[in-house]
Amino acid sequence: MSNPTISTLLVTSLFLPFGIVSLSLPRKASHFSSLVGLGGRSALEGPIEEVARAEAGEAEDLLRHLGIPGPFSSRYSPRGIFCSRTLNLRSISAIGYDMDYTLMHYNVMAWEGRAYEYCMDNLRNMGFPVDGLAFDPDLVIRGLVIDKEKGNLVKPDRFGYIKRAMHGTTMLSTRAVSEMYGRELVDLRNESRWVFLNTLFSVSEAVAFMQMVDRLDEGAISAEIAPLHYKGLYKAVGKALFKAHVEGQLKNEIMSKPELFVEPDPEMPLALLDQKEAGKKLLLITNSDYHYTDKMMQHSFNKFLPNDMGWRDLFDMVIVSARKPEFFQMSHPLYEVVTDEGLMRPCFKACTGGLYSGGSAQMVENSLKIHGDEILYVGDHIHTDVSQSKVHLRWRTALICRELEEEYNALIRSSSHRATLIDLINQKEVVGDLFNQLRLALQRRTKGRPAQTLAATNMDNQGLTETMQKLLLVMQRLDEKIAPMLEADGEHFSKRWGFLSRAGLWDKSHLMRQIEKYADIYTSRVSNFLHYTPFMYFHSQEQTLAHDSYSWYQSQLNGLLSKTGVKPEDHPVKFTDSNDGH
Repeated sequence: MSNPTISTLLVTSLFLPFGIVSLSLPRKASHFSSLVGLGGRSALEGPIEEVARAEAGEAEDLLRHLGIPGPFSSRYSPRGIFCSRTLNLRSISAIGYDMDYTLMHYNVMAWEGRAYEYCMDNLRNMGFPVDGLAFDPDLVIRGLVIDKEKGNLVKPDRFGYIKRAMHGTTMLSTRAVSEMYGRELVDLRNESRWVFLNTLFSVSEAVAFMQMVDRLDEGAISAEIAPLHYKGLYKAVGKALFKAHVEGQLKNEIMSKPELFVEPDPEMPLALLDQKEAGKKLLLITNSDYHYTDKMMQHSFNKFLPNDMGWRDLFDMVIVSARKPEFFQMSHPLYEVVTDEGLMRPCFKACTGGLYSGGSAQMVENSLKIHGDEILYVGDHIHTDVSQSKVHLRWRTALICRELEEEYNALIRSSSHRATLIDLINQKEVVGDLFNQLRLALQRRTKGRPAQTLAATNMDNQGLTETMQKLLLVMQRLDEKIAPMLEADGEHFSKRWGFLSRAGLWDKSHLMRQIEKYADIYTSRVSNFLHYTPFMYFHSQEQTLAHDSYSWYQSQLNGLLSKTGVKPEDHPVKFTDSNDGH
């Protein structure tokens, strides 16, 4: 740019329509011009490391001056997009979206509350004792697993070990969980026993089932109503809820008053508009039928789109009644929706701009002449949306998990609690290590062998015993302090189940393991893409391993050397064998 004034006008006109920055040109023009002026080819001379450092610094200044967040700021935000596997949006030709809980977010209390009420009405008609029961969404969170054999709701870690459990609506003690599941792992492949709560649509079902477990345990359900075991009870609850969906009462009510059930997000249509204008082909692939899809998308999108655009104008292809996950695995008959009333006719090939029912993902690839990792699919259901498109087609995947925003903020509120807890655990570890060393010294002494060190060997028996007794008392008192703090960890998110992504203080939940395995990126809502460009390169963060502790030693040494003015690179960490005398 040879003319800074023209540069200023160009950049200003680029961002002003979107309300990102408002510049007063006469007052700020000279400073702005100095920021955008590249200084010609001379600015690019010299070692690339120095050039890049200078250019990055100037780029940060310009971003700040324009009022645009830097590339890393959005990552450290509850509205960030988090990366499990590196994803370059420039290589993505098409982006497919699910609708429910993806392109539109329902008020969980309203939507699932009504689903629960319809379920209870159907159970009552089947003879079940449901009087006095009420919808309680705090009973469950996404990512839990129903144990149909034992009538429990459990929270496993990434390996399948169960960390917390609830029988009916009563949380089980740590001891009870250990006794019941000490030899068992959750295996989601065993669908006859385990049911994974993939999505917020599972909330009403889980609440109803756990409440009916209580009624079965109380003897309030007779054999004439249902088989007197938890599997039969789960089947009855599922049948009652399925009936509510199939009969269409629930969706008819939602379509008549969508404002009571849908939480609007004005930024979401604009995020999709950016992607479309960047050359991405946008697809809507939903299991919902045409009438419901059209009504809900009109309500959620049309009023937020510019220039009298409608929601259909955003998408290069719309597929309703897709029958996911089968949509990603096999082919179903394809129909074209040809009238606003939903009249359909058989169709053998999909075309850009079309509205269809059924079909398959393979058909989408053939129609668009793109395949595999050129397509990004975005949905809220780990199995139906994310894992199946990943496993069968190698599509790139994004998971929408609205609860991430609440969890992110809960983690911040819990930081002091967790720091104190970790400090106490570290103290116990040091005390416990000394106790174990002295215990080993005493064990060797009884066998007539020397202890690990000369000093330990020379300790008198009374001193050794008294020290061990004192350490044991300290550990017992630490346990009394640590145990309730561990129970309370995560209560800012859920008092019963703790954090969504964690199972215990140190480990990931089974849900988080599924997300990392199948979702390349994950975020709380689709509109978060608006805080990035459609050309973003998402980098996965460094995956720490158990043996990465070497970096801690280097950081400690660097801190020590910096205080003395010595360059850390002159003194790299050296590890020596413990038997060499050092």
